[in-house]
Amino acid sequence: MASYTSRTVTSTRREWIVPAAQPWGAFLGDINTAIAVASLAYRKQHGLAEDARLNDDALRFHVGDDEIIISFTVEAAS
Repeated sequence: MASYTSRTVTSTRREWIVPAAQPWGAFLGDINTAIAVASLAYRKQHGLAEDARLNDDALRFHVGDDEIIISFTVEAAS
């Protein structure tokens, strides 16, 4: 008789969207602020100290048509 288990994994992606309209793109201050807030949210989500160093792959950066999207994904098994 075969034995197996199953589970459901739910993914949640948190995003911070920085406007980057043409022809000028995004402002450095907006990018820095969004990175700081996203980093803080990542630390809180993972129970890290506020000054803990993040892994290089903690945050992801994607380019949209008129925006830069900073994100991280959290998975939870249920």
